[in-house]
Amino acid sequence: MASSMLKTHSFILFLILFFITVIAGRRSDSEVFGKYISISSLGLKRERLSHLHFYFHDVISGKNATAIRVVVEAPLTNHSSPFIFGDVYVVDDPLTIEPDVNSTMVGKVQGSYVVVSQGELSLLMVLNFAFTEGKYNGSTLSVFGRNEVLSAVREMPIVGGSGVFRFARGYAQAKTHSITQIHAIVEHNVFVFHYC
Repeated sequence: MASSMLKTHSFILFLILFFITVIAGRRSDSEVFGKYISISSLGLKRERLSHLHFYFHDVISGKNATAIRVVVEAPLTNHSSPFIFGDVYVVDDPLTIEPDVNSTMVGKVQGSYVVVSQGELSLLMVLNFAFTEGKYNGSTLSVFGRNEVLSAVREMPIVGGSGVFRFARGYAQAKTHSITQIHAIVEHNVFVFHYC
């Protein structure tokens, strides 16, 4: 009888230890889905503030057009407005060091903008500055914000980036250098925090 009871207690003790081991080793679903890590584990060292200065060239017609209007029209589109509310443009514009389109090209701005105001020339910008030169080659910065085109200086947020600009945040100041009916040259001063 004592031997049988000892076997029963041993079995119960084994089951308790087994379940404790299983429970202690089990991760919660939230731990499997996401966890905290250190910045250094990604090879990132310290945060830096960089200033970039360049011009982009937006050409909306002709054989060298870099901005194309996407024809999407609602039944209520008002064609009498000087700014066609709802117009969508897709862009692949050169970024240059100087206002001259033939100066050194440092990348491209690729994305789209939409006329989002019925009473003024205000755009929603969804852009990537894709850099092709120097230490920024292969890196991008993403812009998502409002651009009130007729204001002297417009400020749009930098919402992210890739390559050198991983974890980027900051802002881009846009200032129209010159504008005609088919070609706008826009100066950009970009201030961006990123890790190096």
